[in-house]
Amino acid sequence: MGQTYFQKGFGLRSEIRPELQENYRSQIVDRMRANGFRLEIGDLTFRLAEEFGFCYGVERAVEYAYETVTKFPHNRIFLTGEIIHNPYVNKALERKGIRFLPEGEGKFDQLGVDDIVLIPAFGVPKEELDVLSEKGCVVVDTTCGSVLNVWKNVELYGRRGITSIIHGKFEHEETRATFSRTSLHPGSHYVVVRDKPEARFICDYIGAGGDRKDFIARFEQAISEGFDPDVDLERIGLANQTTMLSSESLEIAEMFRVALAGKYADDDLVDRFISFDTICSATEDRQRAIRALESEHIDVMIVIGGYNSSNTKNLARIASGFTRVFHIDDASSIVSAREIRHKVPGPVSLPKAEARTLDWLGTGPQTIGLTAGASTPNNQIGEAVERIVGFRDIIGSSPLKDLVYGSQ
Repeated sequence: MGQTYFQKGFGLRSEIRPELQENYRSQIVDRMRANGFRLEIGDLTFRLAEEFGFCYGVERAVEYAYETVTKFPHNRIFLTGEIIHNPYVNKALERKGIRFLPEGEGKFDQLGVDDIVLIPAFGVPKEELDVLSEKGCVVVDTTCGSVLNVWKNVELYGRRGITSIIHGKFEHEETRATFSRTSLHPGSHYVVVRDKPEARFICDYIGAGGDRKDFIARFEQAISEGFDPDVDLERIGLANQTTMLSSESLEIAEMFRVALAGKYADDDLVDRFISFDTICSATEDRQRAIRALESEHIDVMIVIGGYNSSNTKNLARIASGFTRVFHIDDASSIVSAREIRHKVPGPVSLPKAEARTLDWLGTGPQTIGLTAGASTPNNQIGEAVERIVGFRDIIGSSPLKDLVYGSQ
């Protein structure tokens, strides 16, 4: 089959573009964007955040998957896991014939040299790439450039013998792929911190020491093999899962800088502490845009995106600071004008159970804020607007598009 590793697309964008627009575009969203990110229908005002939905990395990954199907129409095509954290998109890829490899032992057993394997936007651990290379199958790598940038920093830390402190969720695909890069350099180490309380625990250990066995037990699943907190916290470099809450990542970096500065002389700090802000720009833009809605007097905020999407959950956390917010999986979660299924915003450690709320939408004039995580296509935003308007019985017998665009 010739080349077996692809990372830059197949030049088929013009061929797949019509299908992508049909599956993921929304005329309602286009109209809102052209109208100052606002739509007024009856007594409802919809206010769309000015940065929302698909980021460049996600759009590239989805396009690359569609191009792969076009490029290899007669081969089996597999994904190592969800290409992005959005159920609608992953189901659409399944309908195109792309299969998902099973989790656990024997994940790659069925693969042969004629098979195509898609690497998701999060990337995969180095050991999985090694297995795929041994299998000889064709690999189409859609790993986001922002993720690759984090890997470069972690690899730099490893080369210099510096322990990587990674702000993220150790079970998340992206973070697993990131800390696997430390294996490129024998003797390098990592520890994953989920939030500020975990960071505070480690900072206290740096400053005052503690029970080594207790430390290892607490971070058992989130540290490298052979990690010794009495040795491996003397020199650290900060990195993060690209979709975490930007302000929290910066606060955690400062916590570690202060901890090391308090223990060692200032002139040692340059060699003992390194930090790069590796939150991706799209994540920061979406977080900034939702904060800008605080001054809009939003009555209720709808945040759309997969429940396992970190960037979407963080958008909901921000919105919960200034209004009622409902994080929904997709538009179908809006059951009626009375009922909505949603995830409760909160720390990333909260369980993923779906809640059910009645009387979520008030009566009378309402301003509804809208945004979507970086893995959510525009059509899900448009469908959410359609469902809300329809349930309020505003449109009567006229299609929503007539009210948005005027009768043709």
